[in-house]
Amino acid sequence: MPAVRITLIGGPTALIELDGFRLLTDPTFDPPGDYPLPHVTLTKLSAPALSADELGPIDAVLLSHDQHADNLDHSGEALLGNAGRVLTTKAGAGRLGGHVEGLAPWDMVELSKPGSRPLHVTATPAAMGRPASNPCRAT
Repeated sequence: MPAVRITLIGGPTALIELDGFRLLTDPTFDPPGDYPLPHVTLTKLSAPALSADELGPIDAVLLSHDQHADNLDHSGEALLGNAGRVLTTKAGAGRLGGHVEGLAPWDMVELSKPGSRPLHVTATPAAMGRPASNPCRAT
């Protein structure tokens, strides 16, 4: 069984190191501040434990959804271009463009790199909160 190391960076952002792979979840690296959305203002209260510059190389970003700044802020979006791969929803890939890959629920992709066994990532269906509370569904 390969060793797993998880470093919590802040909020939904974590660096997962597994069998030679470096995966980053929902990148948020902006300083504290307000993020107004049409239906609510999100307020970030604390800075990330690490800056994006301190991370080193990232094999893949696992982005649950791009619609909210508490899952993908400005600095996080800038980091996407430096990641080997970016995996998110099909709708998110359409909005973000570039090398972002969209997955439907239960789609599986294989990550590979020299010196490591392949790593399989499976997209799982998810919904945020109660349906009436969230006009931006994670689709």
